Amino acid sequence: MERRKERKLTIASPPEETTVVEPPAPKHRRASLSVAYHRLLSFSSSPIKKQKKEYRDEKKRVNDELISALRDPTVVVMADTLKIRGALKKWNRYYCVLKPGLLILYKHKKADRSDWVGTVLLNHCELIERPSKKDGFCFKLYHPMDMSIWGNRGPLGQSFGSFTLNPLNTSFLICRAPSDQAGRCWMDGLELSFKCTGLLKKTMNQLDGKNGENGVNEEQRDESRMSRDSDGDEVAGSTVSDTDAEKHFQDIADAPDEDHDDGKMSETSDTIRESLIESAWIMSPKEVFGNDGSLTEEVGEENKSLIWTLLKQIRPGMDLSKVVLPTFILEPRSFLEKLADYYYHADLIAEAVAEPDPFERIVKITKFFLSGFYKKPKGLKKPYNPILGETFRCKWEHPDGSTTFYIAEQVSHHPPVSSLFITNRKAGFNISGTILAKSKYYGNSLSAILAGKLKLTLLNLGETYIVNLPYANCKGIMIGTMTMELGGEVVIECEKTGYRTTLDFKLKPMLGGAYNQIEGSIKYGNDRLASIEGAWDGVVRIKGPEGKKELWNPTLDVIKSRLPRYEISFEEQGEWESAKLWSHVTDAIMNEDQYKATEEKTALENDQRARAKSGVPHESKYFRKNYGGEEYEYIHADYRPWDTNNDIKQFENNYVVKTISKHSKTKAGNSRPMGSDNTSEASESEEEIVEPEIVKKLMKPVSSASFEPLVDEQTIKKLEHKFDVALRRMEANNERQASRTVQAIQSTLLFAFVVTSVVQSIFAFFMLRK
Repeated sequence: MERRKERKLTIASPPEETTVVEPPAPKHRRASLSVAYHRLLSFSSSPIKKQKKEYRDEKKRVNDELISALRDPTVVVMADTLKIRGALKKWNRYYCVLKPGLLILYKHKKADRSDWVGTVLLNHCELIERPSKKDGFCFKLYHPMDMSIWGNRGPLGQSFGSFTLNPLNTSFLICRAPSDQAGRCWMDGLELSFKCTGLLKKTMNQLDGKNGENGVNEEQRDESRMSRDSDGDEVAGSTVSDTDAEKHFQDIADAPDEDHDDGKMSETSDTIRESLIESAWIMSPKEVFGNDGSLTEEVGEENKSLIWTLLKQIRPGMDLSKVVLPTFILEPRSFLEKLADYYYHADLIAEAVAEPDPFERIVKITKFFLSGFYKKPKGLKKPYNPILGETFRCKWEHPDGSTTFYIAEQVSHHPPVSSLFITNRKAGFNISGTILAKSKYYGNSLSAILAGKLKLTLLNLGETYIVNLPYANCKGIMIGTMTMELGGEVVIECEKTGYRTTLDFKLKPMLGGAYNQIEGSIKYGNDRLASIEGAWDGVVRIKGPEGKKELWNPTLDVIKSRLPRYEISFEEQGEWESAKLWSHVTDAIMNEDQYKATEEKTALENDQRARAKSGVPHESKYFRKNYGGEEYEYIHADYRPWDTNNDIKQFENNYVVKTISKHSKTKAGNSRPMGSDNTSEASESEEEIVEPEIVKKLMKPVSSASFEPLVDEQTIKKLEHKFDVALRRMEANNERQASRTVQAIQSTLLFAFVVTSVVQSIFAFFMLRK
């Protein structure tokens, strides 16, 4: 028995060299579990006001940490001078500072407040090495879906970057290091910075003094430290994460309280609220629809003489953009407003945005395109040719609470070019287009050609659909009944998905057939997936994998469901807006005073000619021409997808469409930074031509308060008036002289023609007698 006890004791006792690690006391384990349990319980069961206050405090703490990290010079991964390629494919040197999650560009190494160029959000970017023929190491930061990579604010809260003559691209940044070794260091630093979003919090937890100045209490700091282990990862029993808190509060209807901190709104949010001043919108007048025969018209006897007078000015194949048309064939509204007729069913695009199947998406896009043709004017009419600088705007209210805004401007007169932009970020789409209007005369018919393309972008999906427009053909000008039809081939295609719709607008043949017929198909590559047929002003059917069904039918119920349109009240319109600019011509046409209408129309056109001959180049207000292209882009365009947690509302003020947001860090309005493709900065050629002294004057900021005009404004207006009067007189004299010359030439040619005809007749008479 003694041996067994000894053996048991020997087995039970541990060896002398083995160290036993005692487990933590049950008391401490129970305490830690109890703390975690009570935290979760209090988070889920505490009153909603307390939860929201804790949520706001956590947001403020993170915000303060990020701001302190931006301003602190010690929180830097690396910094050096790099060459950056701009939109003009020219290289400029910038001082680049790489911070966790951010790349900040300065014009100079001193990095003052006024030297900030832009901030790249690295969490939006991909990094790739770029081959280059030149010396050094080249790499590229880019957004995989061609979205903006720039932030809206600078490190010191700047709203606008430093002025630069070589703008930077919006969706990518091409950088060049001086050597291969330096480029590899930048690549490694950027890879590290991509993953360093959490490094800010971990670093700033050690900066007690600075966080204390920013108002972060020690209790919150201790909780933050307790919730992370030595590697910065969350451990069991930690507080609820930011993501969980967002999910917990995203359905709370009291959204404005999230911008308050103890009853006070932040300074930036106050500024945004004050800037929310919308234009004076009113309901548009009731629309007038033409009947089924509205695209045909008999010319009255009193107007046939005007038709013959018009035909004397033109010849077959001539462009009619410079020909003065009689007012009795004009529709009393501008071409810019006429283009807005295609968007009364913009809610159909919202249905396409919500469609997950790409084939069904292009079917819905095709349906939307066909929905813009059935409205016809009363009689066969042509809208006004827009005056250079003329603008038009309107909007449509959707049933889901979103708004579609329409902005249009005449950016060129010869050739006549109109630019437009339609946006509804909440519904998920933008439309941009540049249209060149041409007219050709062919004897008994003429064609109005709309050259150019529309770009329909689905913001949430990153898909862009390119669409061209059909041409209008008017026949029976001299013989028969005047009739207008649509003709030509229209293609709707998306490069990303590979789907393409082809629509053939058919003209009525000489024998048989019907008016306004349309045929088409939907293809993926070379595979035909569906066929389309019908009438573009009536029923259109589609035959696809699920059989034949109705694609579009403008019934009375569909017409009644058109989105309500709003426009600016006449009193609030500027002098260059369509309704006010053409008001005298419109009033005369409505009163059937064709002579008064012609007189007012001629006065507008003469003013336009005088401005063109003054030698001062015209500069568009709201659209800028692409570098190296013929298209114009809206300078305030915002292509960010709608953020339901941040964005509140889109609104328009003085042709500028902005977005109001919840959080104070978000700047309402254009998301594109200074230096993007749409800025109005000078081109590279101007930078080379301008002397250094002039560049310094441009770079120097001038406050509007200290600016004093050298000449009185009234004096300038008087000089402008005198100059306009002199130009008009000169132009009138030139026109009189030219008309007299033309009449003399016509009379001479007519006399020669008559004499030649008489001589030929006499000669033929004698020849026949012999």
